[in-house]
Amino acid sequence: MSPLHLIIAEAGLELVPREIEGEPNIMADAKRRRKKPTEILLDISVHYRAMKKLDKWFKRGRPDIVHVAMLLALSSLLNLANLLRLYVHTVKDTVIFVDPKTRIPRNYNRFVGLMEQLLVIGSVPPCSSKPLLWVEDLTLHQLIEKIGCTTPILMHEKGVLLKPSDFSRYVVEKMLKSEVVCIVVGGFQHGDFEESTLKLFKNRVSLHPTSLEAWSVISMIINSIESSEAISRIIWGNS
Repeated sequence: MSPLHLIIAEAGLELVPREIEGEPNIMADAKRRRKKPTEILLDISVHYRAMKKLDKWFKRGRPDIVHVAMLLALSSLLNLANLLRLYVHTVKDTVIFVDPKTRIPRNYNRFVGLMEQLLVIGSVPPCSSKPLLWVEDLTLHQLIEKIGCTTPILMHEKGVLLKPSDFSRYVVEKMLKSEVVCIVVGGFQHGDFEESTLKLFKNRVSLHPTSLEAWSVISMIINSIESSEAISRIIWGNS
């Protein structure tokens, strides 16, 4: 059986761009945290005024979405059973690779510090031969090719509407056949995927008639897969 590959795509997770590093609220935040402006995470709740000058600012500066999504995925029974691989593809085409054994801090401020260290240095722990987190500059297309995905699926509000149970049945059947299934969930708060992303996927799925938060979609996907008979047998054994 192949694990499920879950990609949080176009995520609003990035360091402060150089074009706004001199903005007053950016400088004040960096000074308060005793860091260089370009070594702190862009956060719309803190840097809103400066961010309005950025291209597609409404899709950026939401590390909290990634935080909740990573906590959900990495603490799941699916991950504990070694049946999940998680990746974070950012709006800047940086990909975070995540060792399944990684435990993300529950505290948001600690998570922010961890992501800043990762994006500045490139791996966590630094200089480790076996890091728990590491980054590579890859487009979403390049990531999918690197994974060797045979069944790419985009979660999209305009996709084919399926019940979670029907969707999980389809996914688990592919996993049982050792097909490489990649499910892509948007990691941004507003707007749509880039056209270059939409062109990659013929298979688009929606799990509800209305738009859902990224963490809700991830929770529905993982829970429904865990509830399938084949996966339950692996997780719980014969109990």
